[in-house]
Amino acid sequence: MMKLHVGPKPVVRLTMSSMVTEQIRDAILSGVYPPGMQLNEKLVAESCGVSRGPVREAIQRLLQEGLLVSVPHRGVFVLELTEDDLEDIYFTRDAVERAALRRIVHSGRGEELSGRLMAIVESMRQAVEQEEWTEVAALDIRFHSELVNAAGSQRLSRLYATLMAEMGLCINHLIGVYRGRGRLIEEHELLTNLIASGDAEQLEKAMAEHLQEPVETICKAWEKARQASAQTAVTDR
Repeated sequence: MMKLHVGPKPVVRLTMSSMVTEQIRDAILSGVYPPGMQLNEKLVAESCGVSRGPVREAIQRLLQEGLLVSVPHRGVFVLELTEDDLEDIYFTRDAVERAALRRIVHSGRGEELSGRLMAIVESMRQAVEQEEWTEVAALDIRFHSELVNAAGSQRLSRLYATLMAEMGLCINHLIGVYRGRGRLIEEHELLTNLIASGDAEQLEKAMAEHLQEPVETICKAWEKARQASAQTAVTDR
């Protein structure tokens, strides 16, 4: 007869490669390992105080996540996002989040979810008022992750977690977007209210508009930075 487990769940022990993966991922997302930097397996192992085996496994995991890229005959580098990368990330985010919304609405779980989302929006409002833009960025990611996870699909959540890891590479640009985005709170409130109402058509339209603006703003910021850099180079000649 199969026994039902009724006691505490077993403690999950992180493997050495998992811990090294987290360390390298944190270093990439915090800018310690900046975009375009080459990762030297030996130096990373020395920095982490481990052998090269766990580092090798961690690098393979981060290559799969898209935070690292392998260049033939050159090595492994931290991903440098381009406009095409950014547009593709948001294109995929749009598909994932709208799929999550459809399942949530059809399952009738929208009202329950909206309460949790509104609490995040209120925290976001306070962070905006205090101009804590890094916190605003974290709460924005939390809002959308909560939404996707509410769909109850492990595969959708896993895909979304990978996208969020890549989003972390452009967090500084996102902070600039938040500073100039006056309707940030109103947009999240609208999404939350539409989730509660179950209006699937308006909800998908609002989500598409919500995700398009950051792409345009960040791409414009990158173009402006390139022009300024080119002008500086001409002036220095």
